[in-house]
Amino acid sequence: MSGCIAVINAGSSSIKFALYEAGSSQAMLFRGQIEQIGISPRLHVENGERKCVAEERWSAEGLDHRAATQEILKTAVTLIQGAPVVGVGHRVVHGGANYAAPIRIDGEVMAALVALTPLAPLHQPHNLAPIAAISEGAPQIPQVACFDTAFHRSQPNLAQLFALPRKFTESGIRRYGFHGLSYEYVMLRLKE
Repeated sequence: MSGCIAVINAGSSSIKFALYEAGSSQAMLFRGQIEQIGISPRLHVENGERKCVAEERWSAEGLDHRAATQEILKTAVTLIQGAPVVGVGHRVVHGGANYAAPIRIDGEVMAALVALTPLAPLHQPHNLAPIAAISEGAPQIPQVACFDTAFHRSQPNLAQLFALPRKFTESGIRRYGFHGLSYEYVMLRLKE
């Protein structure tokens, strides 16, 4: 194996992840999740044949999204047996007005995404926690953010506006739209 690409989808009470072969086959190697974060966290991981390869449970105390990401990293390192992770893609709910396409995450981008937290306070912090944990534990691995708001940014400007005085639009109030990654997937599948 030449390496792996990881994808992470951190929600409000779970972190879903998958590891794919970085080569031309892009075969799924493992997928799993830690669910019920904050309640009764548990990890379940399957291999490409959908056979369970790891399970674990923790008490609710002390296992927030950052700690859950660290547990996922430890499990993934064991499962991929030393193969390098060449990149990590993250679903991030809000890209604001500045991010309408996937972008490599650096300190400046991360600060801008943190600043968007008031626009999605129940999701954005959870989406950013794994990015921070990976940056801290493996800063050499490139990370990319893909935004749920990006699909809707392709709509005409008029569709992104509210029927409010222009001064509000000029101050940044706009219709963003969410779940865009799902819409984009469905649209591409419909074309097939």
